[in-house]
Amino acid sequence: MAGFLTKIFGDGNKRQVKRIEKSTDEVEALEPEMEKLSDNELKNKTEEFKERIEKGETLDDLLVEAYAVVREASRRVLNMRPFRSQIMGAIALHGGNIAEMKTGEGKTLASTMPAYLNALAGNGVHIITVNEYLAERDANEMGELYSFLGLTVGLNLNSYTKEQKREAYQCDITYGTNNEFGFDYLRDNMVLYKEQMVQRPLNFAIIDEVDSILIDEARTPLIISGAAKKSASLYTQANSFVTTLNRETDYTYDEKTKGVQLTEEGINKAERFFNIENLFDLDNVSLTHHINQALKAHVAMHRDDDYMVEEGQVVIIDQFTGRKMKGRRYSDGLHQAIEAKEGLQIQNESMTLASITFQNYFRMYNKLSGMTGTAKTEEEEFRNIYNMDVIVIPTNKPIIREDRPDLIYKSMEAKFRAVVAEIKERHQAGQPVLVGTVAVETSELISKMLKKAGVRHEVLNAKNHYREAEIIENAGEKGSVTIATNMAGRGTDIKLGEGVPELGGLAVIGTERHESRRIDNQLRGRSGRQGDPGVTQFYLSMEDELMRRFGSDNLRAMMDRFGMDEDQPIESKMVSRAVESAQKRVEGNNFDARKTILSYDDVLREQREIIYKQRFEVIDAEDGLTEIIMNMIRSSVDRVIDSHTQDDDEDQWNINAIIEHIHANLLSPEVIKKEDLMGKEPEEMKELIMEKVQQSYDEKREELEPDQFHEFEKVIVLRAVDSKWMDHIDQMDQLRQGIHLRAYGQTEPLREYQMEGFQMFEQMVHSIEDEVARFIMKAQIRENLQREEVVKNTTAAHGGQDGKKKVRKPVIKENRVGRNDPCPCGSGKKYKNCHGKN
Repeated sequence: MAGFLTKIFGDGNKRQVKRIEKSTDEVEALEPEMEKLSDNELKNKTEEFKERIEKGETLDDLLVEAYAVVREASRRVLNMRPFRSQIMGAIALHGGNIAEMKTGEGKTLASTMPAYLNALAGNGVHIITVNEYLAERDANEMGELYSFLGLTVGLNLNSYTKEQKREAYQCDITYGTNNEFGFDYLRDNMVLYKEQMVQRPLNFAIIDEVDSILIDEARTPLIISGAAKKSASLYTQANSFVTTLNRETDYTYDEKTKGVQLTEEGINKAERFFNIENLFDLDNVSLTHHINQALKAHVAMHRDDDYMVEEGQVVIIDQFTGRKMKGRRYSDGLHQAIEAKEGLQIQNESMTLASITFQNYFRMYNKLSGMTGTAKTEEEEFRNIYNMDVIVIPTNKPIIREDRPDLIYKSMEAKFRAVVAEIKERHQAGQPVLVGTVAVETSELISKMLKKAGVRHEVLNAKNHYREAEIIENAGEKGSVTIATNMAGRGTDIKLGEGVPELGGLAVIGTERHESRRIDNQLRGRSGRQGDPGVTQFYLSMEDELMRRFGSDNLRAMMDRFGMDEDQPIESKMVSRAVESAQKRVEGNNFDARKTILSYDDVLREQREIIYKQRFEVIDAEDGLTEIIMNMIRSSVDRVIDSHTQDDDEDQWNINAIIEHIHANLLSPEVIKKEDLMGKEPEEMKELIMEKVQQSYDEKREELEPDQFHEFEKVIVLRAVDSKWMDHIDQMDQLRQGIHLRAYGQTEPLREYQMEGFQMFEQMVHSIEDEVARFIMKAQIRENLQREEVVKNTTAAHGGQDGKKKVRKPVIKENRVGRNDPCPCGSGKKYKNCHGKN
């Protein structure tokens, strides 16, 4: 069927590659012309291009010449001239696509051409890498090339001050990690003064290892949080409760999705244990959340696979790279639930102040592109979510690596015996071997077996990552054996030692299939770079997690039927197809999970954009906020009057409640009395109150210099917006944790989340308006006004960075009436006996 469709519509990748090849020919054709230019003439091309852009030429018009300039400059400055395949990758990147370039094809150099071209427009280019070591390395090395051509290069590190970051973002090209760019965006939308913002509007990004950043890390949002005052006792109680549960009768666990759910019996047990009537009552949202996290900690999170316990701390192991992620914590209380499970001291839970997913952050760029060795298997996701095509760039030299079919064993024990025998044989011949494992414990098991067999080797896993660069550097030397988890050197090449090509190059042995084909392909790609020889072989067993999760029973029965020996592997295309189909199913599940996360985050995204836009208008306003504030007060007044004058019978209107609200929140009793409102229509009441509010507001404005009054307005609005928005995010977080329970009531959780999220957002907007109205009209103005931050000691969570913020002193003081003073309403009673009653 696929072949038939290809005949009709043609192969999309082939068509794109053909088009790119034409432009590449044009770039290469300019080589003699560029070689003739002196260094100064070559440098002057940058100014010439900028002038041409000003006169109306587009970046597409300049592409061929600009790439030829960078190519020649690269030869002179870096002593590297981009290959044809690198030019092709660079053209794909400029088009806002993903260039799939195999390991060792020189992606870093390829990125210099689109970075240079897009930087000419003066709006900034961000080059995003997976870690700060690579960002710093590339900024220094490629920076020489950009500087030669007259462009500025910035580096954005977590340790930098705001001034250093602002300077980096003002540069033509800025290098940094995905986490740091995302956190800077969130922090920029929490600043109190416009001058504190560091980023410019997001223009063009080139993402290195794009699959790792936009897919593997897309399930974890970036979160800036502050300490919340929540007790650890609920985690301990939930943990004690969960330990009393039985699988199947009290809860169900879906291995495919790793989802844990209480059954009806489990729900009844919870209600008896916590002595409550209904677990799903709104009052029990927090308890339900704690029980769910405790269940997840016990059933879905495994020690030494998902996390390790080190020095009394839970340390996360990244499931895609196998690295220890010190300083990073699971969000939503899962970390605390694991601490309770492991009997450790429970750390303070934090309150979410700002959050965004990588999907929504990167979709804000005007243009996005990326490069990686493995993206084609996730093409549908890149196209659907990011509107990017994956273009497979042909390699510079043909790949001569031999990828052998999988060997499948009946048991895990037999598989590992065969792996060790294979390693020993190749080691004795002097061929270097890289052994890929999925989990830390597997790498340690193979290490023990190799020690027994007398094979010297290195282990590279989360427990030994500090020697990564040194271990990877020697992994291609004669006789070396390296056992590595999935982290095996993204961004670094394994170079073959002397005499190794003659021995067959680097041998890569996979000890099981990862649930993602991309991770397997990355492991394969460590061997056979730039036309080197190499061999790859995966060893599987019927007891591997992937095989177990997706029906290895039939195969096992077949092996038993044929009376196959435990140490005898089967090598069958049918089995390889079954494995690939299992991986596709897992990838499909993961894609669905990421789409769901995005659907939920889209609800918050719309709200976030409204709040951030309005917040920026507040800090950017130069002539005060009178119009904004008056609209807020009007909205607040309208709500109060509408809610108390709904009845058709005027006698039922609650004028007392209206006047009490006005006296308590807006105007003093001598300004407006109950009699003033009697006999008026609701619209007339609104107009009268707003008229009095305007007069009172104008009088207040006369008390201060214009600048001081404008600052007073900003202080009030910012404090209200920030405190209410942060509470709202936290409530949305709590709502989302429990929303899947609505499925029990035959309602669609996402739809419920959208509806309730909208209602909560409306309520938040109302409470902002009410608070601004009250403080603007009732607060006493001080001259030494300063804006204040709502939360102390914020922490950025995802990559584990911390960002502590200085707190400014509060500056607003309300007119306070003593409990025994005469009530300001003029009743003659003491305040405590009149309007001071609670």
